Amino acid sequence: MKVRTILMLLLIVTLALPTTSLLAQDQVELRILWYNDGVEGDVLRELLDRFEAENPGIKVAIDVVAYADLHNILRAQVEAGGANAPDMARVTDTAAFRDFYLDLTPYLADPEYWTTNFAAPVLNSFRKGEDDQGIYGFPTQFTVTGPFINRTLFEQAGVDVPSDVLEKPTWADWEAAAVEVAEVTGVPYAIAIDRSGHRVWGPALSNGATFLNPDGSFTVDSPGFRKTAEMIIGWHERNITPLGVWVESGGEYASARPEFVNGQLVMYMSGSWQIAGFSTDIGTAFDWDAVPNPWGEGGSTGIPGGAVMAGLNTTAHPEEVAKVMEYLASEDILGEFTAKTLFIPGHIGLATKGVEYVTDDPNVEQALNVFLAEVPKLSEEAYGLQY
Repeated sequence: MKVRTILMLLLIVTLALPTTSLLAQDQVELRILWYNDGVEGDVLRELLDRFEAENPGIKVAIDVVAYADLHNILRAQVEAGGANAPDMARVTDTAAFRDFYLDLTPYLADPEYWTTNFAAPVLNSFRKGEDDQGIYGFPTQFTVTGPFINRTLFEQAGVDVPSDVLEKPTWADWEAAAVEVAEVTGVPYAIAIDRSGHRVWGPALSNGATFLNPDGSFTVDSPGFRKTAEMIIGWHERNITPLGVWVESGGEYASARPEFVNGQLVMYMSGSWQIAGFSTDIGTAFDWDAVPNPWGEGGSTGIPGGAVMAGLNTTAHPEEVAKVMEYLASEDILGEFTAKTLFIPGHIGLATKGVEYVTDDPNVEQALNVFLAEVPKLSEEAYGLQY
């Protein structure tokens, strides 16, 4: 009896082996080349685990590299092709890999979803020219330039925050309020902006500057740019901004972040990437807010930035790549990714609806939602300058 049982088990195992082998052969394994700013790799893994449970024929591995090495590694891998090349990648230099993107359009269930929910300049940044209408990827997150204020200082000075009481406060409105707050509270600096062309673009565009000409050339000195430059020069002449940022930085990038974090600065023009760090470094020392970009004759706009995720034409599995991309770009999944990573979505629908962020810090939640509301306001030229 025992011998018959053993033989029966052996027969079952033997019959099962070809099936198991076929299943292993049928399973597609994809790879994503990825870098992390924070916890987003862990969040992505959690989402992909759910995807794999729903799609047992597809496995997705995440190859994490340092951001400093990302583009060089990807360049070497896609140029070599073959098994070494990833199927998807997260990049920030979108234009650098235009020869290697996979057109997802033939494999997508709803291509219109992508053109509706991701800004045209972002989609165009993947493309090779006007005749190229392919869909190659989506932004995993946005950054947006914009100002922060020390709200505690405003309250101590008894000065109204311009965006609380005015529908469209200008830079002049903000400057006057910040100067008054600094004078009443005795802090050394009223207002500052990072030494960075990227930071100056937003205020300049809001003041009516134009940089990109129809013939493809680039103009710096326009009335709107000159107005913005003279505004910043005026801050220095009046000694209401820290000299170390623009005058003493030796021509390199510099920021007024230390002055703001230490409570020495009333208003600081920088961007959304500062939020997580402010939460850690400021803590409960004072209440800080993000505020909308000031208005001018050019409207109210910041400058977008961030990262994108793309499918790569070196893949042997384009349909499966499109399925993963479609899943990650869907509103519910991208919304969850955004909420848990404390990013700003580059998804117009999510930006319009708002995101319920997973955080216990009310300053973080407020700031993220202010920057989120800036996304629909970004001007076409703001996208053009970035992408």
